[in-house]
Amino acid sequence: MTLDRRHLFKTSAAAAIVALLGEGCTSLAATPGRVLGFTGVPATLTDGITVPPEYRYEVLYPWGAPTGVAASMPAFAPDGSNSAADQAVQAGMHHDGMHFFALGADRGLLVMNHEYTDEQLLNPAGATQWTAERVRKSLHAMGVSVIEVERTPQGWRQVLPSRYARRVHGYTPMRITGPAAGSPRMRTAANPAGDHVFGTFANCAMGVTPWGTYLTCEENFHGYFGGPKEAAAQSTEAQRRYGAIPGAQWVDYWRFDERFDLTKHPNEPNRFGWVVEIDPFDPESVPVKRTALGRKRQESATCMLTKDGRVAVYMGDDARFEYIFKFVSRDKVVPGQDAAARRANRNVLDHGTLYAARYDAGGRGQWLELQHGQGGIDAAGGFADPADVLIHARLAGDIVGATRMDRPEWIAVHPQTGEVYVTLTGNDQRGAPGKPAADAANPRAGNIYGGILRWREDNADAASTGFAWDHFAVAGDPKRPDAGVRYPSADADAFGNPDGLVFDSGGLLWIQTDMSGPGIGKGPMAALGNNAMLCADPSTGRIKRFLVGPNGCEITGCVVTPDRRTLFVNIQHPGETREDGSAAPNSAWPDGKLPGSARPRSATLAVQRRDGGIVGT
Repeated sequence: MTLDRRHLFKTSAAAAIVALLGEGCTSLAATPGRVLGFTGVPATLTDGITVPPEYRYEVLYPWGAPTGVAASMPAFAPDGSNSAADQAVQAGMHHDGMHFFALGADRGLLVMNHEYTDEQLLNPAGATQWTAERVRKSLHAMGVSVIEVERTPQGWRQVLPSRYARRVHGYTPMRITGPAAGSPRMRTAANPAGDHVFGTFANCAMGVTPWGTYLTCEENFHGYFGGPKEAAAQSTEAQRRYGAIPGAQWVDYWRFDERFDLTKHPNEPNRFGWVVEIDPFDPESVPVKRTALGRKRQESATCMLTKDGRVAVYMGDDARFEYIFKFVSRDKVVPGQDAAARRANRNVLDHGTLYAARYDAGGRGQWLELQHGQGGIDAAGGFADPADVLIHARLAGDIVGATRMDRPEWIAVHPQTGEVYVTLTGNDQRGAPGKPAADAANPRAGNIYGGILRWREDNADAASTGFAWDHFAVAGDPKRPDAGVRYPSADADAFGNPDGLVFDSGGLLWIQTDMSGPGIGKGPMAALGNNAMLCADPSTGRIKRFLVGPNGCEITGCVVTPDRRTLFVNIQHPGETREDGSAAPNSAWPDGKLPGSARPRSATLAVQRRDGGIVGT
């Protein structure tokens, strides 16, 4: 189905998107230079960073770098011997979602997520010999970094120290607010009121509110809770659906930090899987878990203003056969991004309506309200109260018949048209025995490549409950006849497993890929090279490969400065050859040239045109 962009350009919703992104928002027609005029880079298995010859890059903030919270900071220990206390004030591992908050023309705050840890690299003893100290270090290596950066004649550099600098991690005190705060399912021995919690971790994608705060998303929290395997038989339906099952844990935190023991504290996982709001401008502020947005393996929290001035938040649930969600606030947003606006809007995300999406055949869709007492979401269906609906949002989506998707991840809103795009990273179990078959929105069985789906809200209003949808790209290798690939233009560069997805203010769409380490360069992925970042012009359908990363890495996290002359991008887990981290790294990027010569480190890049022009041209 073709979406009517001419209508969208005339709507007040498009104007609202411009207001949200700021005065730097310009149309592609006004962009100096030729759109996608850069030299596309080839798919390659080179162990390094490949960018167009017109561009250059610098490594800015690798794992273990100082955050700048004090004048004297611990240095990174190349052998992994930094203490837990050191890690609490250093860059975390596995950089992910990221945003740039401008403080002026050449200065700003970079706020980024740290998704998970590679225990083989984090400690000298590798993934063995767990202790309480190791648990603390691991939790300190996840969460969020707030750092200050500035542009100098020599390039971008970190400001050290900085009054804004901060690490938010797995032990940071946080508030719990919204309808689920205080629920019996949120109460624990350490917090009988159910309104506070220590920490955030498994932080993947993110969002930014219209009032200038950062939304970090707790994704694969389930893998950190565990217990003795023999206790798995007592797991509840909800625990199984969310994956928090004794014996299935990824790491044995539960042996050294009791709150991770499901047999002793079964409610503790209910306090994770939320969108967490952080004020990046106030390092003393307490982060807040916003329960009105629902609990899931949270992926993306992309904001869009409604026609009447409220805020909609789009979210994916990153697992096979899970749902796409939307929250629409009850209250209107007070305009502005200063401290007064942040105070005025501090409760906006605590009240509103949560929906799950149904994608029907024929290119139409519906937002299905997840409301206690309606549509079977009631005590008879296992939901005691409204808090239960939010804590078990997945189960509520089952009741209303939302569409089970192929791993919905990042969501991005076009700054001029208001179209909403989502990456569906893939689902190799689609159509398998006992699993859901292919459908209109997820058209391929055994979907190993993923794709990008988009929709347009009715009346160009984010508050609408109906929408029109189509596929922007059905990804994969077009030379494989069985792949079912469809790109929006015949000359589009191929990619697989799209994950990160960000629009810049000019309307260019930056696509980042996450093919699994064991599959890179092999079999059906042989022609796609290492994970990459591509740039698309949705108005023409052109897609060009812009950057390719080192061996084993994922490309994720992307933001373009307001003047569009710098692109920050994260290189996550370089050298990862197996998803369980058990094999030796196949890269030493960025510190070494040969595998084994240095511990690979996730890091942030600053990418610019050599002539200082606008990125993407």
